[in-house]
Amino acid sequence: MSPYVLLFNFFFVLSLLGAGHALLTRKQPNSALVWVTLCLSLPVVGVLAYIIFGVNRVRRSATRLREEFEQKNVMGHLKPPDHRAHTCMLRELPEEIVMLEKIGRAMTGTFPLKGNSIQPLFNGQLAYPAMLDAIKNARESVYLSTFLLNKDTVGKQFIQNLVAAHKRGVHVAVLIDGFGLLLSWRSVVRLLRRHGIPSTVFLPLSLLPPQIRLNLRNHRKLLAVDGKVGFTGGMNIGGTHDAKGHQRLSDIHYKLTGPIVSQLQQIFMEDWAFAKGKAHQPLPAPMDHTGEILARVIKDGPDNPDNPLHTSIIATISAAKHSVRIMTPYFLPSAELISALSIAALRDVAVTIILPAKSNWPFVQWASRNYFKGLLESGVRIFYQPQPFCHTKLLIVDDCYVQFGSANMDPRSLMLNFELNVEVLDMDLAQQLIAHVDDTVRRSQEITHREMISRPLPVRIRDAFFWLFSPYL
Repeated sequence: MSPYVLLFNFFFVLSLLGAGHALLTRKQPNSALVWVTLCLSLPVVGVLAYIIFGVNRVRRSATRLREEFEQKNVMGHLKPPDHRAHTCMLRELPEEIVMLEKIGRAMTGTFPLKGNSIQPLFNGQLAYPAMLDAIKNARESVYLSTFLLNKDTVGKQFIQNLVAAHKRGVHVAVLIDGFGLLLSWRSVVRLLRRHGIPSTVFLPLSLLPPQIRLNLRNHRKLLAVDGKVGFTGGMNIGGTHDAKGHQRLSDIHYKLTGPIVSQLQQIFMEDWAFAKGKAHQPLPAPMDHTGEILARVIKDGPDNPDNPLHTSIIATISAAKHSVRIMTPYFLPSAELISALSIAALRDVAVTIILPAKSNWPFVQWASRNYFKGLLESGVRIFYQPQPFCHTKLLIVDDCYVQFGSANMDPRSLMLNFELNVEVLDMDLAQQLIAHVDDTVRRSQEITHREMISRPLPVRIRDAFFWLFSPYL
């Protein structure tokens, strides 16, 4: 048989396999149709394109890593406790809170915890001193997980306080993401280890052996001290949150006390065991009530096929009766999220989205503008807030529901990274944050439908071009 015939048959079979894989694995019919057509009409180019761009290696890699991790059975003694004893009776809650609580419970499989206190800390000027003070007063344990720990003035303050706590006999452990470590200089971990502090890297990047994962990043930010006080939100540790001038960021971190801290500590233990390959013995976490707030942690990552964060956001917006407020630095919504926002606005729900006027990633901002026209036509209001660049991630629904944490409204956070958000069902905290959002809106510029449709053609082409790459930005 001619080698050309063999080669043709090989690529013909390969194109059938590629088309069959796309048909069985793609979630959207239009996506499946495009890949099937491309594989069958262009057997060589189409199949190669599908192998490179169409196969979801992120989820497959995350699932494989999680399976390997679970086979080691290093977390057998770290099963989460049953928190139902700490949950207030649902019949005591207003009807709108009960409905939103059920959504979160369905997504996470966990009950919310009552008896918490949550304090917003605006910008590094408030957040960093509170975090450093908690470390200074630690008596038993300090668990810190961050995407980025800069070796600047602020970072050195944290390192000094962690070292001092370790010397006092406090059990200190630090977890830093592998990609974030490259941005903050690898010597940070070496410095911590030099002082005897247990430190590890989440999926480190290396050339030999080749481990270059730009996805599967641990984007979570949490600090748990003595099982009594915790901090989480959107802030990394570095001077950009505390500086003046063009490098300054605005953000909100949160101080949490009460039973919710045990959930933060539990997630640290799981991430540590995943990264280290062995468990890090936790100290017992007190479950004292410090307030009246009902809250629960929502963790997500590409190893979870249920996408609890993405699904809970969509479901909560779909259940909104009066208002939806979103503040996010990066806005690249999925088709499902766009539909939920548009339908909510068409139901006369007041939907407001606040974005930075100038992004630190211009191509992300250009891509996001391609979503505005349809949302504006549905009645969604979109605002650009003035500098400094706002890194806050915040969702408020119906004056009683708040969700904050590390996740942005983009595919990287909701599909490719390991993230952590906190869901809060409390009217007082919601009102406090609504006041902040509404004040920001008053200082912001509203984006109009006319402005979107009157963009020059080159600008529209540029925005649409980068929009094509939204799943990867």
